[in-house]
Amino acid sequence: MTFHKFLFVLPACLLLAIASPIDPAVPLITPAPVNWSPSKTLERRGIYSDLTADLGSIFSSLGSAIPSYVASGVPNYFQDLPSGTAVQSSLGINDDDLKASPTAVLNMPPYANWTDQGWNVRFHGNVYKVPNISESKIDDLANVFLIDVDIEDLPASQQDQARNLTREIFVVQQSDRNVTFYLEPASSAGSSGQEGGSGAVTPNGGNQTVDFPHETTSEGDFDAFVPIKNVSGSGLAAGNETKEIQRLNVYATGTDTGNATAYLVPPSGLTVISDIDDILRVTKIYEPKEGLLNTFARPFTQWMNMPSIYSNWSESIPNMHFHYLTTTPEQATRNYMEFIYNTYPGGSFDTRPLNFSDVNATLSIRKHFLNRIFETFPERKFILVADTSNSDVMRDYPQMVTDFPNQVQCIFLRNTSGTDSGDRFPYDTSGFENLNQQMYMFFLTPDDLTNLDVANGQCYNTSVKQNLTFSYQGLPLGLSKRSAAVPTTPAPANLWLMMGGTIALAMTFGSLIAGI
Repeated sequence: MTFHKFLFVLPACLLLAIASPIDPAVPLITPAPVNWSPSKTLERRGIYSDLTADLGSIFSSLGSAIPSYVASGVPNYFQDLPSGTAVQSSLGINDDDLKASPTAVLNMPPYANWTDQGWNVRFHGNVYKVPNISESKIDDLANVFLIDVDIEDLPASQQDQARNLTREIFVVQQSDRNVTFYLEPASSAGSSGQEGGSGAVTPNGGNQTVDFPHETTSEGDFDAFVPIKNVSGSGLAAGNETKEIQRLNVYATGTDTGNATAYLVPPSGLTVISDIDDILRVTKIYEPKEGLLNTFARPFTQWMNMPSIYSNWSESIPNMHFHYLTTTPEQATRNYMEFIYNTYPGGSFDTRPLNFSDVNATLSIRKHFLNRIFETFPERKFILVADTSNSDVMRDYPQMVTDFPNQVQCIFLRNTSGTDSGDRFPYDTSGFENLNQQMYMFFLTPDDLTNLDVANGQCYNTSVKQNLTFSYQGLPLGLSKRSAAVPTTPAPANLWLMMGGTIALAMTFGSLIAGI
């Protein structure tokens, strides 16, 4: 489990091949990270399986490996979750009982782009059934995710949240299903920004029914761009005739669980791509006990005054598009979407799907989604926001500058280790060495972003010290680079010492889990 922390001291080039530069000339209808032919989820941690096999499994009864606390180099409490038939068979749910359960749809807020085909909405989400599981069994399953805490010891409201999230995780995905959507003008989306909740407008029309052209995958996923009616008096402005973002409500028919807001984004303008954990909300993903409580039980809490920063951007920058990208798997994202809707400007969403058919997406789902939205909007500029506890962010964000010249406007990274003593994860700043300092900033508090003219490319507050070594920083045992004379990569002896210490920690944590 925690053994994967040694990932931090390995060169990024050993983990993921650098993609060739991409410079699309026209907006693309980009491929989905899911395959329409039924297939099993690819093994996401195969290269580390030999290292972790003897740590045991807390989900052995559900047919799934122990969830790794590290995905792309950071703790992830939702790795390798059981799904589909594994949940059904292990919990003793018969086919008749499952058939009687209502079908639910997780409908992710989509974005749409304008091409020569008109508006194309990227519908994506999951179709599933919630099995009838007793509360006592749900409590047992919830306790798996809680460290040193029993669900019965939590306040009543936190017990409810833990049970609800656990039920959302242990669902049975529905393959080979058809999905139909109804679209209508949306009057609001999100809590802050311009009137209506975001820098978008309500169109005069757009009401229509859309049949998704594919059946769901073996994991219940659906993801594809679908053209919608947008001419001949439909009420929607053509993307080549407006700079405004238009909002549409999207309802999955036949259920009251599949509601979302679609954003019709014109070709040019400014888009914020934002992570959520430990940049928009307090998660403490680097402290397993706190991270689990903050995700499973406690109410989602904004990080400091970050909502005011986003609200100000939405109010002061015309037609700004917000896109929220989290690598949390889709089963656990309803709380994330509700939090964003109540706290930040409304926007489109990307989360980690269950079924990966694209190898690049399997190795680095964040980079896959970044590439996808950049290719979809080749004329737009992007502001990338996240924190230093994500090693995939530290690798992928600066790489986007190389892969997509002139599309990255700003990169803002919260230095979590600089303000939270609980974050002891090293982070690699080497990717920023050849970037212009004026286009990125590592910051400590939201106030560091105040008064920056991001619309015109002012991304660096000169009063905020950067202290970058362009190497691994925050390493234990004083191994971080202090000057040019110190090697960027730890010496082999020190590396093995660090790995040995991590093995000991992993074994200790494995013993703790075995005793739960």
